[in-house]
Amino acid sequence: MSRKGKGKGRRNTAGHRNAAGNGRGPGIPWAGDYTVVIPTLGRPCLADCLAALDACRGPRPREVVVVADVPPAGIPQVEAAVRGSAGGLADRVRVVCGGGRGPAAARNTGARDARTPWIAFLDDDVRVTAAWAEDLAADLAAAGPGTGGVQGRLHVPLPADRRPTDWERGTAGLEHAAWATADMAYRTAALRQTGGFDERFPRAFREDADLALRVLDAGWRLERGTRRTVHPVRPTGRWTSLRVQRGNADDALMTRLHGRDWWTRARAPRGRLPGHAAVGLAAACALLLAAAGRPRPAAALAGLWAAGTAEFAWRRIAPGPRTKDEVATMLLTSAAIPPAALAHWAAGYVRHRRAGAWSAGGTGATGRRGPRTAAGPPARAEAAPEGAS
Repeated sequence: MSRKGKGKGRRNTAGHRNAAGNGRGPGIPWAGDYTVVIPTLGRPCLADCLAALDACRGPRPREVVVVADVPPAGIPQVEAAVRGSAGGLADRVRVVCGGGRGPAAARNTGARDARTPWIAFLDDDVRVTAAWAEDLAADLAAAGPGTGGVQGRLHVPLPADRRPTDWERGTAGLEHAAWATADMAYRTAALRQTGGFDERFPRAFREDADLALRVLDAGWRLERGTRRTVHPVRPTGRWTSLRVQRGNADDALMTRLHGRDWWTRARAPRGRLPGHAAVGLAAACALLLAAAGRPRPAAALAGLWAAGTAEFAWRRIAPGPRTKDEVATMLLTSAAIPPAALAHWAAGYVRHRRAGAWSAGGTGATGRRGPRTAAGPPARAEAAPEGAS
């Protein structure tokens, strides 16, 4: 392991298999030489991620760049985790400091010095499967010259002895997400052309969809490959579904950059923001009418708020384990999520009101050269639970 050194590439140990049918024989160097970039907050799961990457069969990456998205004082802790888990990849791993600016900035930092034609991005909480590198080689060999990225297939293990919780179901939605950077390989040329990740996205939310739309708008194709990666559900607390409402601010930025139809083009679920707005409006009007001494219309609107909140809570409770703790959490957070979602969306709308629309004629985010940078400290990365936004 080093902070500067780079390992040497390898020939394709998968032999002469070429899904693209290009007729490349055995012993010919593999043209899909790749770098792996892993942003991390220094969580314990990083060790499992690196150990799985070391254990999988297939062509080794030329380099594994671990971007410690922490202040400089936290770098030694990440380096210690790398030393204890990189195994045979130790001479190919390089740890760099991301400075705590968020996953988009961390991925840009890791990709900046890549000298390989492909960059495979992995999250630090995934575990690649035994044939991952071999299947990645096949995915990249099958990619035509117009292919800008190839997505891996995520698998989220769920409990076998009970129904999954709201948080577990939300994480399982990653199995169907388009272009999730938990396992996404981009052609380096496509990243350079579009300016990389937009660093105004401070969370692990929407920054992958934004980049994918810019790559598509620039004329590249995005495809789904065959390689598989396991994405475990990480432990979380009762109020996580409230914290992830911060992502509504990122949705506001997406609308500014890509227009109101970005949901369809990004293959993203629309969410419940319009319904949250209706429930929130009913609650606000009920309070105003009550303060104005008009109890009957206030009671009617309060009833609408209660009905909307109950419907939202039941949609989250019904498919779950229905334990006392889960039901209590769903009831409490279902009442609090609509105003939180609206507040974060409004804050994002105001913050990004001057953001220019992305133009494919430009060379970076919003048509400018290079990635845009965030103007403040990043929030902690979260995954959105089902029905929460």
